[in-house]
Amino acid sequence: MTHKSYRLYGYRWVVLAVFMFVNLTIQILWIAYAPITGPAAAFYGVTDLQIGFLAMVFMIAFLPLSLPVSWALDTYGFRPTVSIGVVLMAVFGILRGLAGANYTLVLLSTIGLAAAQPFLLNAWTKVPAQWFAVEERATAVGLVTLANLVGTALGMVLTPILTESLPIPTVQLIYGGVAAFSAVLFVLLSREKPLTPPCPPGLEVRALMFDGLKHALKVKSFWLYLLVSFIGLGIFNGVTTWVENIIRPRGFTPTEAGTLGALMLVGGVLGAVIIPPFSDRQRKRQRYLLLGILLAIPGLVGLTFATSAWLLFVSAFAMGFFLISTSPIGMQYAAEVTYPTPEGTSNGLIQLFGQASVVFVYIMEAMKSSDDSFTPALVLAVGLLIVSAILITRMKDPVYGD
Repeated sequence: MTHKSYRLYGYRWVVLAVFMFVNLTIQILWIAYAPITGPAAAFYGVTDLQIGFLAMVFMIAFLPLSLPVSWALDTYGFRPTVSIGVVLMAVFGILRGLAGANYTLVLLSTIGLAAAQPFLLNAWTKVPAQWFAVEERATAVGLVTLANLVGTALGMVLTPILTESLPIPTVQLIYGGVAAFSAVLFVLLSREKPLTPPCPPGLEVRALMFDGLKHALKVKSFWLYLLVSFIGLGIFNGVTTWVENIIRPRGFTPTEAGTLGALMLVGGVLGAVIIPPFSDRQRKRQRYLLLGILLAIPGLVGLTFATSAWLLFVSAFAMGFFLISTSPIGMQYAAEVTYPTPEGTSNGLIQLFGQASVVFVYIMEAMKSSDDSFTPALVLAVGLLIVSAILITRMKDPVYGD
């Protein structure tokens, strides 16, 4: 695709690849304690909830940082802004590995890592907008989503395996080293934008952040999607954070918890890759959002009640496939329906609402039954997905790009 005033560059895939790599590594660092909650609590001499807090602090830190980071993305550009995040990730990733058995130092390092995350997550739609054609953008966001999920899956699967033969701090140091390597690659290889725009004149122009913010908050469909995002990410984060605790009362092992988490994420990876291109091709977002939410419900029901491993694993895969497929489509939907709001602003608001769903992670813990079962909270989650489907029926497809 070429034109005298705009063209696509092959280097866009290099920029996307290094951006995907840093998103992958921050997710490994986020989830690294969830599949070993029990052993980690014993190692550090703390409670399960304190280990769970190492994942929750990422969501808590996101709340005050999201909008300032979005402002920086739209004011200074994605490369310098994301570079701040990757340097924080590298430094605190290594420090957490050097913290030894001191839980307080681990927590402080984790807070540093949590501060890095918004710099990466809020740029998900910014990179595709700078480098990719309109008809490729949901697919590009889908690939970033894929990297995010692969990182979470790797943290889920590798951590229990590695901690069988290595001390927990050594495993964390390995993860910190990988994070530092990805940070170096990003700083060396990323570029702000191509020499010429990737789309026809006018489509790349966006309003100033605060003007765009005021505009976005007047769009009804955007508000509805923010609520859907809040529910969807709340359920995903809740299940991911408490994965071992959820299935422990049914007699499943930590290894099976890691397998369940991995299958849910593998399903999510496939969903994020397979479904967004159909949405791009048809320029339809609402129908694919509705499809994903509705088809995720049976998977969540199976995850809630399954007592056999095969049914549990199939349910987790199905829920991941359909629920996570809605994320890249929804982010691109928001960028389109709020035009000319800057992509960093709409993306930042979505991530902000999604991370605010940390309250649901706490609610899941609080709703445990007397035998430590998470069934009441999971039933609530099923009901919330039904509410999400109803909200999506009230949303309208964007006209931007049509």
